[in-house]
Amino acid sequence: MAGGLASGQAQQPQVPTSRQELYLSFAPLVRATAPAVVNIYTKKIVQQRQFGPLFDDPFFRRFFGEGFGQLPNSPTQKRVQNSLGSGVIVDAKGTIVTNHHVIEGADEITVVLADRREFPAKVFGDDEHTDLAVLTIDTGGHPLPYLEIRDSDDLAVGDLVLAIGNPFGVGQTVTSGIVSALARTGVGVSDYNSFIQTDAAINPGNSGGALVSMDGRLVGINSAIFSKSGGSHGIGFAVPSNMVRSVLLGLERYGRLVRPWLGAKGQPVTSDVAATLRLERPSGVLIEEVFPGGPAERAGLHVGDVVTGIAGRVVDDPQALRFRIATLPVGEKASFGVWRRGRAETVVVDLIGPPEVPPRQSTEINGSNPLAGAVVANLSPAVAEELNLDSFDTGVVIFAFRDGSTAERLRFRVGDRIAAIGNRPIRSVDDLRQTLNSQPDRWRMTVVREGREVMLDFKR
Repeated sequence: MAGGLASGQAQQPQVPTSRQELYLSFAPLVRATAPAVVNIYTKKIVQQRQFGPLFDDPFFRRFFGEGFGQLPNSPTQKRVQNSLGSGVIVDAKGTIVTNHHVIEGADEITVVLADRREFPAKVFGDDEHTDLAVLTIDTGGHPLPYLEIRDSDDLAVGDLVLAIGNPFGVGQTVTSGIVSALARTGVGVSDYNSFIQTDAAINPGNSGGALVSMDGRLVGINSAIFSKSGGSHGIGFAVPSNMVRSVLLGLERYGRLVRPWLGAKGQPVTSDVAATLRLERPSGVLIEEVFPGGPAERAGLHVGDVVTGIAGRVVDDPQALRFRIATLPVGEKASFGVWRRGRAETVVVDLIGPPEVPPRQSTEINGSNPLAGAVVANLSPAVAEELNLDSFDTGVVIFAFRDGSTAERLRFRVGDRIAAIGNRPIRSVDDLRQTLNSQPDRWRMTVVREGREVMLDFKR
């Protein structure tokens, strides 16, 4: 823990009982924790065409977009794009946690410590789904101050917290507030939504900074704000430290992120469903599909069961279920609370990674067709997890593009599933290649994008 704060059980929260206690200061806590919070500066080289003389003005780019007024045949120019954020040192060797969006696409990352020392940083792991990234710096063996990670499930609404970061690039700043809410799942900032909400002032540049409890430990990574002006309105969101711990553990064990896969999906429990199933309140996840041979089926979960909790923690909705599973380690077991036929039961689920069945068979499409330059793969639970798709989907999905390819210019997207070409269903990469090699004069494609079918028609 930074600054040598004593570890151990946190003291029970207490309300001030006298006027003297109201004058107590956060200064000792800040002195102990602030050295473990760093500033992160990134540089990204972007290619940009020249603007016409009438449109090379920020006013036009603000209202009409960055590409407005660019001359189509003008040579491209390299431009350096700078951005800033914050990060948290989580061990003495120099491991730093920040947000994915802070370092996304960066060509150069610099970490500046609280004592103004600067170090180039390397990306050890990056996870867009949780909006977390892990960096490393080489300090030549000199230990750094760091924050211990606290169990974020111990937090309660009303607990005092500090937010430490670098808002607007003005330098390290500390703000205080309380935990306003827990397990916020409707934020939409990342794919694993279960945020800590706080009213501590968080502004642009605070992203990746520390949310610190009163015992000087890390309880969250500040990630987003709700704002109509760009500034703080007292509604900030932090990724819980239990998710941070899970990402760090996965990278340490496997060198990459591997999350447990349940092999089941469900829907929220409404008031009508709760009444029908004789549940006390509308909470939990009603299982509506179970993957054949998956962990859920092997554990005895059935369609119609309601998952009410995992490892002793309440599950209110599908987002909470997904978050809870993602924070558990692969290779272990977890107890699931289940409501079945009017009574509570417990099932034990083996936590395994998503299987790659069928094999992905990654293939770059070539030739004279609309998908030329797209890298496609067979869908499996493993591929679906990487692309944040439904693990029950089957078929062929676009996994990546070659820069400047035909498929990229035609605005296909990563995650598009090629369901059919003409009247022929596409069930595998081999199906797709054979169909494309037939070279018709017209390509009528059915593409599934974000759960909706899109009909695309191309002529040769």
